[in-house]
Amino acid sequence: MEKKLAHLGMIQGIVNRLSHNSFLLKGWSVILVSAMFALAAKDAQLLFVYLAYFPAIAFWCLDGYFLHQERLFRKLYDFVRELSEEDIDFSMNTSSFKDEVQLWNSVTFSKTLIAFHGVILVSIILVTSISIYLKQGGN
Repeated sequence: MEKKLAHLGMIQGIVNRLSHNSFLLKGWSVILVSAMFALAAKDAQLLFVYLAYFPAIAFWCLDGYFLHQERLFRKLYDFVRELSEEDIDFSMNTSSFKDEVQLWNSVTFSKTLIAFHGVILVSIILVTSISIYLKQGGN
């Protein structure tokens, strides 16, 4: 039982790191987009608003990647959980579970990621639209 617990602990550690990385990405996404907005307002430069799209989209894609990897390791965890002690080989290979988990692009557009990162993108679109309107002399 000791080998199984050690292997499960290793897998759980990876799942925890992936989850933590996802959390950090969300925070950095909000910080960088907010910084771009602040720079755009300070210098009246629409370029900074356009630059906000890059971190928002990049972090959304990375978040989808981490969530996809996390799901693969959860499948590995379930597989190892049911193995007998003699069959524990400490493998961290998740390739045999790729057919059981949604593709990376599907995970990227899951409800939870769309809800978080979609709000950020919609905010950027709104700020871009308002900035363009005001720059054109709108009232």
